[in-house]
Amino acid sequence: MFFGTYTPKLDDKGRLFLPAKFRDELAEGLVITRGQERCLTVWSMEDFGRLTERLREAPVTNKGARDYVRMLFAAASQEVPDKQGRVSIAPVLREYASIERDVMVIGAMNRIEIWDPTAWQSYSAEQEEKFAEISDEVFPGF
Repeated sequence: MFFGTYTPKLDDKGRLFLPAKFRDELAEGLVITRGQERCLTVWSMEDFGRLTERLREAPVTNKGARDYVRMLFAAASQEVPDKQGRVSIAPVLREYASIERDVMVIGAMNRIEIWDPTAWQSYSAEQEEKFAEISDEVFPGF
């Protein structure tokens, strides 16, 4: 499980130092791909495998499924962290998420999201009110 908010920086080669708390779970490899709302999503190999299996169940005749698979896999990058816990972020992914040097890394339960700090602050502020409103919708009776 991934949680928390971190503010690492990309190095000159476009590599990200993974937060230390995330490194053990991702040591064997990970997949970085497009996320929603113009962030990047980091999946453990195990969870990305589960996601892939679920997507294989979607009929190829479903246009939405085809579109989603194309967007998810076209820019996906499989990485293995180096000994210092760094992973490369492909230029196409950095461009997609408008990431330059500063980043926000957030734990999002079974995945990690990488955001441009300004985009994250804007998104977070926008969602704050909705967070309280949707709690009963997401967790009825909790």
